[in-house]
Amino acid sequence: MRSRWLVLALALGACGVDAAGSATTIVPIGPTDFATIPPAVTTIAVAVTTLPPGAVGIEQIYVVQAGDSPIKVASAFGISVEQLLSWNGLISTAQFPYPGRQLKIPPSAQVTVNQTQQTVVANPVGKPGCGNRPAGTYEVQAGDSVSAIRSKFCVSVSSLLVANQWPSVDVFLYPGKKINIPAAGS
Repeated sequence: MRSRWLVLALALGACGVDAAGSATTIVPIGPTDFATIPPAVTTIAVAVTTLPPGAVGIEQIYVVQAGDSPIKVASAFGISVEQLLSWNGLISTAQFPYPGRQLKIPPSAQVTVNQTQQTVVANPVGKPGCGNRPAGTYEVQAGDSVSAIRSKFCVSVSSLLVANQWPSVDVFLYPGKKINIPAAGS
């Protein structure tokens, strides 16, 4: 019987089992040959997005008027019907909203001279906050200047210049002239 235990102990010792009954495996570790791979360099061209000349550059909100159609609104902003629909998550022209509902106009839209958008009422000068007034048109009043209009409608000079395609603030403003006003806060 003693010889059986001795044979069993020798067999277990050869398998890597210690006296406590835990299995152990000894693996010799030597030097390894790892190759250092340089970081990947992309060959994809850098995408530069530019807006078309005369684009407003910010998303606008347009309130649908009675008699509006997808083609009429898209044409007023110089975009395609597909752009107008996709920007608003609409699949077809049958989903065009009813009058009084809002449509989002993409930043690539251009404000055209014959645009049929509603006139916006100015916020009083000095009123805190800009509110969420959508883009619209404004009829210049006597004494108005680019700076005064910028303050009145809470917009930046640059967005006012872009919306009206003016090259600089040295533009001649006269009473009765209709100008485009970007959305508040732009």
